Amino acid sequence: MKQLASMNIKFSYLYRDAGNYKNYGEVVFHNPNDLSFKEIEGLIRSKLIEGQWFVVKDWNLPDLHFARYDDDLDHGWHEFEGISYTNDSVNSDISLEYFIKLVQEYGFK
Repeated sequence: MKQLASMNIKFSYLYRDAGNYKNYGEVVFHNPNDLSFKEIEGLIRSKLIEGQWFVVKDWNLPDLHFARYDDDLDHGWHEFEGISYTNDSVNSDISLEYFIKLVQEYGFK
């Protein structure tokens, strides 16, 4: 199914502590250059740690850790859920192009 040009891109992720408590988040990027969904998703997946995790501060995304840090349960990785096209409003201060640059530069190699 062909998507409309310039649909926003939603990046969905979560923080899961060792006790399996989860905190979910989404970042919506404007996509004025109509970047390819498949290319964006392929790049992200290629830069994940063990195909699933990333360090949130490296990708300039909101940290989803719980308010109280527990050394026994908490760690530094966040979990990628997926991306999708959306008509939701943009909620990111950075551009999609800059986010992609961060993923390329700081993602797992």
